Amino acid sequence: MSEGNARTTMPYRWTPPHDGPLPRPVPEGDTPLLRLDLWPHRSLPARGFAVVIWIMFAGGLIPIVPFIGTTAFWILLAFMMAALAALWAAIRRSDRDRLREELLVWPDRITLTHWSQTGETFEWEANPYWIRLSLHPTAGKVEQYLTLKGGGPQNAREVELGAFLSPEERTRLRDDLALLLERLRG
Repeated sequence: MSEGNARTTMPYRWTPPHDGPLPRPVPEGDTPLLRLDLWPHRSLPARGFAVVIWIMFAGGLIPIVPFIGTTAFWILLAFMMAALAALWAAIRRSDRDRLREELLVWPDRITLTHWSQTGETFEWEANPYWIRLSLHPTAGKVEQYLTLKGGGPQNAREVELGAFLSPEERTRLRDDLALLLERLRG
């Protein structure tokens, strides 16, 4: 499902949309047919972050305005700015911008790249013919755990996909991927 769909906004986007006709492979170059970008939900988008910081700044100035022109003003201003800096750092620390996944689809291979919160990169690649998609109802603490298994009969490696998505989103993603794999094989 694309991000712009009117029903619900999902934290992933297909480029071009996966439910249309598959694009023709480009003979020259290494351009994938489809690209899937996944990211975790962000409870505070960039605009919301700016609003929170400005409200905190304005609210912090209210109690120190009466002290303008005194030494106390500068002391209180320093503490208010320290609190603002701490809020800024805490929100940015909890922001998971770097955590994301990218799935690239070619007629003869699919690659998955996972960027962790620490910035580490993990890659996986398999032929679409050998890929098996599994949705495990419960796998430990994770509900609707989505995995891809591929690499052929001798070297089958299983990787998780969209661990940061909700169970309903993983179910929806599994349906999207099952449709795509069926179309690639047929």
